Amino acid sequence: MLFVLCAHFLVAIFAPILFAQWGRSAFYFLAAVPGISFIWLIAQYKSVYSDTLPSPTLDIDWVPVLDLHLSFRMDQLSWLLCLLVLGVGALVLAYCARYFKSNDGGLNGFGAQLLAFAGAMFGLVTADNLILLFVFWELTTVLSYLLIGYARTRIAARRAALQALIVTTFGGLAMLVGLIMLGESAGTYSLSAIMAKAPELVAATGSAQTMLDIGIALILVGAVTKSALLPFHFWLPGAMAAPTPVSAYLHAAAMVKAGIYLIARLAPGFSETGYWQLMIVVLGLGTMLLGGWRALRQHDLKLILAYGTVSQLGFMALVVGLGGREAAMAGIALVLAHGLFKASLFLVVGIIDHQSGTRDIRQLSGVFSSAPKLGVVALIGVASMAGLPPMAGFIAKEGVFQAFIASAAHGPAGPAVGWTVLAGMVVGSVLTFAYSARFFWGGFAKKSKGMATVFKPVGWLFLAAPALLALLTLLYGLFPRVVEKWIKHYSDQFPAYDPAGLQLALWHGFTPALGLSAIVVAAGIGLFLLRNKFEAVQRKIPVVIDFERAYRQAIVVLDRVAIWVTGHTQRGSLFFYLVVILGTAIASVLAVLLFTEQQWPAEIYLLDVQSPFQVIAGVVIVIGAIAAARATKRFTAVLLVSVTGYGLAMIFALQGAPDLALTQMLVETIILVAFVLGMRSLPRSMLQRRAGSHRALRAALGVSFGATMVVVAVVAMGARIHEPVSLSMPKLAYEDGGGLNVVNVTLVDIRAWDTFGEISVLAIAATGVASMIFVRGRGRRLPRAETVETGSIGKLPSATFEATIHLAKRFAASPANPWLVAGRTLAPERRSIIIEVVTRLLFHSMIVISIYLLLAGHNDTGGGFAGGLVAGLALTIRYLAGGRFELAEATRISAGMLLGLGLAMAALTALVPLFFGGVIFQSAILSFELPIFGQVKFVTSTLFDIGVYLVVVGLVMDVLRSLGSEIDQHEEDGLGGIELIEDDEPMEVGR
Repeated sequence: MLFVLCAHFLVAIFAPILFAQWGRSAFYFLAAVPGISFIWLIAQYKSVYSDTLPSPTLDIDWVPVLDLHLSFRMDQLSWLLCLLVLGVGALVLAYCARYFKSNDGGLNGFGAQLLAFAGAMFGLVTADNLILLFVFWELTTVLSYLLIGYARTRIAARRAALQALIVTTFGGLAMLVGLIMLGESAGTYSLSAIMAKAPELVAATGSAQTMLDIGIALILVGAVTKSALLPFHFWLPGAMAAPTPVSAYLHAAAMVKAGIYLIARLAPGFSETGYWQLMIVVLGLGTMLLGGWRALRQHDLKLILAYGTVSQLGFMALVVGLGGREAAMAGIALVLAHGLFKASLFLVVGIIDHQSGTRDIRQLSGVFSSAPKLGVVALIGVASMAGLPPMAGFIAKEGVFQAFIASAAHGPAGPAVGWTVLAGMVVGSVLTFAYSARFFWGGFAKKSKGMATVFKPVGWLFLAAPALLALLTLLYGLFPRVVEKWIKHYSDQFPAYDPAGLQLALWHGFTPALGLSAIVVAAGIGLFLLRNKFEAVQRKIPVVIDFERAYRQAIVVLDRVAIWVTGHTQRGSLFFYLVVILGTAIASVLAVLLFTEQQWPAEIYLLDVQSPFQVIAGVVIVIGAIAAARATKRFTAVLLVSVTGYGLAMIFALQGAPDLALTQMLVETIILVAFVLGMRSLPRSMLQRRAGSHRALRAALGVSFGATMVVVAVVAMGARIHEPVSLSMPKLAYEDGGGLNVVNVTLVDIRAWDTFGEISVLAIAATGVASMIFVRGRGRRLPRAETVETGSIGKLPSATFEATIHLAKRFAASPANPWLVAGRTLAPERRSIIIEVVTRLLFHSMIVISIYLLLAGHNDTGGGFAGGLVAGLALTIRYLAGGRFELAEATRISAGMLLGLGLAMAALTALVPLFFGGVIFQSAILSFELPIFGQVKFVTSTLFDIGVYLVVVGLVMDVLRSLGSEIDQHEEDGLGGIELIEDDEPMEVGR
């Protein structure tokens, strides 16, 4: 199973390369991934259905303390759903190779997303952990949003994608709460373990039963939104703005089946909970009737199928969620049949649209005579959808009628409810027959005289996918006992209401179910023949509740509330923001101190009297803070704030924390540079501060917040009831992490998850800074230094400098030094001899030191973070010495590339141990002999540290390019731009 998941996602990552090489034919290669996985799935049949062999499982510890595992399990229900996910997925991907044109844009992203979606659906139906199931659930939501919005230039596609995202995400969040409540009720998040404990959980009383009932109801909310049941059905017809292959896969065979799968998964254990039957019966039956009613009003073939899908989803939810053995058998049979015929019909619609340019049944005429092979394929799918023999749809519908007759007579809901539901299902089936006939007549029949559709010939490659699905639909109807054998293991988990049981067969004799089928056919034919009158009646009946309009009105209200809140809180006043934030923090802490009992420490450590330098450092910090608050120049204020940071670094050093001291000093230096660069776009002097209450309030707020934090720290130390974990850290770092530097081993090994999250935040922050500054594109490369005229960058227009910069001009004309390649591009008045000499002396040494800190950090002071900061400072002084072209010469790799490489390396160190039977972020200690270095001990977490190093260097580069080079560019544009050397003029060395 791990191979199937990894194959889908890895090939999806490299899909853009395949499309760049092969064009739309790359879809065939992508189709091979679920195709081969489907063959693997068939090979698992014996172990899945064996009573002696264990089912295929995979369990990897994720966060054991939180009982989070990457657990996968292939049982009979998962196997059946994977038949649709992988089989239909492979056919749809192959169909895309002929559906799209060679010059269609965005195919690389589309193909990658569709393949990744297939992998996410496979993970969803095989996940055996509630949280893991939710992860794949939301992954399908995000990918469906991207696929529906494929046509990004069309407002309808973007709106439909956003609507689907909002609705399904709402349901997903409700489901997450329900999953947590279910997991806490069961004491485990293992899905198989929860199902085993289901009878015990359902039998609970009191608050435990209430919690379980509410949890299951919230989970059903997620299933209802994903499967487009009332009142969230409207997003599915809107999603028809997606390309037809997306509709065939996501909205017929895969994504919308996720909710049905979840209902089927929980039904054996929890169909007797408090809200189950009410939600399933009301929403399922209501959706079936509403979808069928709306389908008969549509003139777009795709919308007929869309509303038909809504109707069928309600039908499936109703049957699968009933809870009896017969209903379980018929429900899963219906799920499989629907996946085959509905995917086939959507693909047929795609061919009609592709070959004729329209899907409007009022414009289509004579398509069957123009494309008889396509017509036969469509006829098989329509017959199955209408429930006609010998198709799969007939087998499933007969089973459903039998199951509900048995349930009405012997089920726990009672005969009144049972027969009412059965009557509603018959009405829904009549509507289904009518819109099935409307679809085939509208798409293929010959209409009025003189009306004809220009239809291009359909090749077999284009027709192969829907034809194969139609063939499977026919074979399913002819040999239903094979499918019955597949489903029986699942249905046997339910109680039986019919002593004779339910068998899937073409002929059961003259039974009540056959009589209901005859009524459906007769009434459906009559409704189709009276379609014009029925449409007129539909137009006269007003819409009582329009759920889509209610959704849009809710979004409008939400927008207005957001505007009101933003207008009253986002005033543009930093003082107001700080008062609210800091005041809330102070008030919350004081409330806790006043209304709860606190354990204060018996002894408070104030000062190390043996080290007077701490007093000096503390005094420096206080003076720096007060002076910064009183400064009137921005540059002065920034320098004074840095004084407080360097004072804190001194305290760290005096307390025996060299790693913290080094990191604090480097971070303070980088921040100082960033502030100074950014201040070039701000006035030198600060705005005149108001005297009086505001100044006093600022001072009081600052002092109060500082005092509050001190109190929090003191109370936290007094609240300790266990031995500090830090006492065991040195031993843990050396024995498990293989290093002597406790700080660095903790960062890259013991708490690597935290560090990975932090470097991800750094990458996001760098991207945010770049997105605000780089108005012309972040990846834009600067011109090379050799294309720029010597002394042209930053040249001042005034001639008064000529007499005072004679020495600078001579220095600028000196031969080029490869250590400062682009220094010559600066105007003489912009150059500093001292800075350039110092840079030439320090740059390479700092790079070497940064690499030393990176490699030595596992046992000595340093690490990837400190090393990356030193390398960033080296690039900083090179930029300060030579300008933006010097930075471009020094950093041939873009900042985004470094950030991506760093995150990728960190992620690989997390995943690689899984392939060797380990856990995520597990380290290995390797000892080996090298000719010159001798015995070497290497810990694989160093590779993670290298990723941290690259991310930090990328972050500094982004800051330098955005706050440095880009602002330089704006200033130079104002001075007349860059003087470029003509291509036909040779450039002398040193010029």
